[in-house]
Amino acid sequence: MDNVGMTVRRHGGLAPRAIFFGVASLLFAASAAVTFVWCASMEAMGGTPMPGGWTMSALWAPMCGRTWFDAAVSFAGMWNVMMVAMMLPALAPALWRYFEAMGDQRTARAGGMTAMAGVGYFFVWLAVGVLVFAAGAQLTALAVASPALAHTAPAVAGGVVAIAGALQFSAWKARWLACCGYSPACGHARLDAQAALRHGLRLGRHCLCCCGNLMAALLAAGVMDRPAMALVAAAIAAERWMPGGARVARGIGAAAIAVGVVMVVRAVTA
Repeated sequence: MDNVGMTVRRHGGLAPRAIFFGVASLLFAASAAVTFVWCASMEAMGGTPMPGGWTMSALWAPMCGRTWFDAAVSFAGMWNVMMVAMMLPALAPALWRYFEAMGDQRTARAGGMTAMAGVGYFFVWLAVGVLVFAAGAQLTALAVASPALAHTAPAVAGGVVAIAGALQFSAWKARWLACCGYSPACGHARLDAQAALRHGLRLGRHCLCCCGNLMAALLAAGVMDRPAMALVAAAIAAERWMPGGARVARGIGAAAIAVGVVMVVRAVTA
């Protein structure tokens, strides 16, 4: 990214934007490809049929000959790659604004500071991934030990999706959605690694508070469900950057409620 900053410094016009979003597009393509391969490999491994008509993924337990630590590290690594694929379309415009905020300070370090902000952002999601794995592993163990609990899982998943949709209409959602594009005023971003990291952490916290409900819906639908993954990623980017973001968020919420209700009805009538 330092080389990007140097190149941007030498060229004017559309070059900075083209270079920045070109690099972002390459990162997105690479992470999406790795995520696709990972999901395909996990699907090929199959899972364990559970009461209630669902299948427990091998994702939540260590494979033969491996430890829980190995499983957690593997999940965290792939989770972060998946987060890059899902969140970069929503994050890239905010990082570009941060890069622009360097103003006349733009040097070879500007690209590096923008990358550092990205590191801070995805560190927040990495921490979330660790918690997700711990919770998922515990819930999986409970489902294996209690067939009655396992039988309720599909209905509970539908309820989570419906609640996630309802939260799209909340004042909480509107407040955090307004915070997601925060960036320093032009020329006021500091060329300092700690400041850049703090900015990335702040962006990550805002993003987690804003779209945590949609990520919960994805986890309920299936973390390896590629269509669900694509839909949630598109929804997060759309509500953030499309005109009338609040209306877009409510439309997404209505769709999620409908999907959740259908999931519950199917689970109850199965």
